[in-house]
Amino acid sequence: MSAALEQLRFLLVDDNHHMRAIVSTILKGVGVRHVHEAMDGAEALQVVRDRQVDIAIVDFKMSPLDGVQFTQLVRKSPDSADPFLPIIMLTGFAERHRVFEARDAGVTEIVVKPVTARSLLDRINTVIFKPRPFIRTADYFGPCRRRRDDPHYKGPHRRTSERTVEL
Repeated sequence: MSAALEQLRFLLVDDNHHMRAIVSTILKGVGVRHVHEAMDGAEALQVVRDRQVDIAIVDFKMSPLDGVQFTQLVRKSPDSADPFLPIIMLTGFAERHRVFEARDAGVTEIVVKPVTARSLLDRINTVIFKPRPFIRTADYFGPCRRRRDDPHYKGPHRRTSERTVEL
């Protein structure tokens, strides 16, 4: 995976300098050469506009613009530089409602803190080698939220309705 990573440009967004240093060290340790850093979502949006970014790693809780708001703007803003940008969210808040909030904003993958090299690299590997299709509905745009097909599912098949388009 190292050869694939050395060509990728990462954006690392966290208001905590120590967490940025930890994640940056992990990335550089596996061969990543291009890491742009930002202290909050607002600064990160400017980086996405000004530079090419292949994968964003974003903290959940930041001010003035948090990771969920950043994700929503990347996904839904008409002037977004890359609405398909893979976004890996770091969070110390693993409560179900917060994970759903991040997922529903369009986050691609989630890593719960404390971050380990293995957990982060597993999510990066998933983003690179097992990308999920993007879905657009009236109220959602982002990677498909389904992780697996359940052959025993008996509910409505909303994905085949006319209001959903796979991109």
